[in-house]
Amino acid sequence: MRIKAFDIVIALAAAGLVALSAVSAYSPGSRSSELVIKGRDGEWVYPLSSDRVVSVAGPLGDTLVAIEGKTARIKDSPCPNKTCVAGGSISRPGQWLACLPNQVLVRIEGGADDADIDAAAY
Repeated sequence: MRIKAFDIVIALAAAGLVALSAVSAYSPGSRSSELVIKGRDGEWVYPLSSDRVVSVAGPLGDTLVAIEGKTARIKDSPCPNKTCVAGGSISRPGQWLACLPNQVLVRIEGGADDADIDAAAY
């Protein structure tokens, strides 16, 4: 089996796309953090910089998500044990909260600057 010129072009293009994706995904400060809320009716994105309370419909009723001071928390929910309310606040990309009985997921996405890195290996 021989490698043809077209195979090399395809391999280089794929490697370039992977490198470009990695650079854009992992460059510090490339995106600001945003709150993503997913409920049974859809998915919504809000900046963490604007304080507000969002009502998200679920099968048990409305879950209230509060965005305050660049943090987010589940303020109230109709679920029976309120574990999601006791979950506290989130403020960093990768953190999440969920109200499983009411099918609501809250997560923070976006870039993080070097001050947010927990550890590094060289």
